[in-house]
Amino acid sequence: METSFFEFIGESVSQFFTYTAYANFTIGHLVMIGFGLLFIYLAVAKEYEPMLLIPIGFGILIGNTPFVDGLKIGVYESGSVLNYLYFGVSQGVYPPLIFLGIGAMTDFSALISNPKMVLIGAAAQIGIFGAYATALALGFSPNEAGAIGIIGGADGPTAIFLSSKLAPDLMGAIAISAYSYMALVPVIQPPIMRALTTPEERVIRMKTPRKVSKRERVLFPIIGLLMTCWLVPSGLPLLGMLFFGNLLKESGVTKRLADTAKGPLIDIVTILIGVTVGASTQATTFLTIKSIGIFALGAGSFVLATTGGVLFVKFYNLFVKKENRINPLIGNAGVSAVPDSARVSQVEGLKYDKTNYLLMHAMGPNVAGVIGSAVAAGIILSFFS
Repeated sequence: METSFFEFIGESVSQFFTYTAYANFTIGHLVMIGFGLLFIYLAVAKEYEPMLLIPIGFGILIGNTPFVDGLKIGVYESGSVLNYLYFGVSQGVYPPLIFLGIGAMTDFSALISNPKMVLIGAAAQIGIFGAYATALALGFSPNEAGAIGIIGGADGPTAIFLSSKLAPDLMGAIAISAYSYMALVPVIQPPIMRALTTPEERVIRMKTPRKVSKRERVLFPIIGLLMTCWLVPSGLPLLGMLFFGNLLKESGVTKRLADTAKGPLIDIVTILIGVTVGASTQATTFLTIKSIGIFALGAGSFVLATTGGVLFVKFYNLFVKKENRINPLIGNAGVSAVPDSARVSQVEGLKYDKTNYLLMHAMGPNVAGVIGSAVAAGIILSFFS
């Protein structure tokens, strides 16, 4: 009896052990957990986009806790809680809600007062199409290349939305890449900006933006919707919600709705999108040659986008009077990492002239970049959906 009892205990313990993470982990799981810890470290120690990196980093830890298949706990297992939460990512539900919040918290006055800033936002989208062409040359399918290209806009929600439609199997790598480069804006952009500008250009003082009336602010989201979505209807889920959120803000009569959109709603969706995107990086499906290639292409496209914005401003200045020149340090803000890239413009500008405030000027191309990346996503989607 004693032998049978001990055998029973031994078999039970052995069976229990087979269900633990210790019995099912691989080197890949450890690698991904390392990335998750790195994201959390960058968020806590360096304060790089903590609202994004902490949910994503912890989501990576969740997604790379090994388990036995069939328990219905993984993000890819039908019927699991994480799978239900991931539905908002896989079906592109969360990104439009993020855009609603962005619209409700963003002041478009800088763009309205100086419409030519939209050209900088447009120029920065070269990163998207440059990455698309490169991905095609490397052997990715047209759909995959289109989804990868959007990383160049440094816009996580747009990247998730487009990849959910064109390349669902690459969504985890594309989303993580896009959010990583969004968080690293203060690290990646300044060296490029300094390399492409001269000391004289960095201290250019721009004219004070004119005051924008309430009527203009109210009309802008309506006109913006008609001008963009009627041209590119496939961008309607993102652009429609962006402009709707902005109308809630600027109308002055829907303050409660605007506060909800830019506060509790966007916070909840950010938590859900961060954790579930992080959890989707399971080593067994994430660590592939394609994922590594996507990270490399994402870095290249982001550098190209920043370069395109800065060089466009330098080119523009060749054709205007001295007093109408634009400081090329705001060219980086053409990517849609709002408002982080605009803050980088401000910080870099103050290094060379402590009284030259570029933030309001940089917000013009920054919000134009948000619109531009959504339009670019709509164009790509219309071609390949």
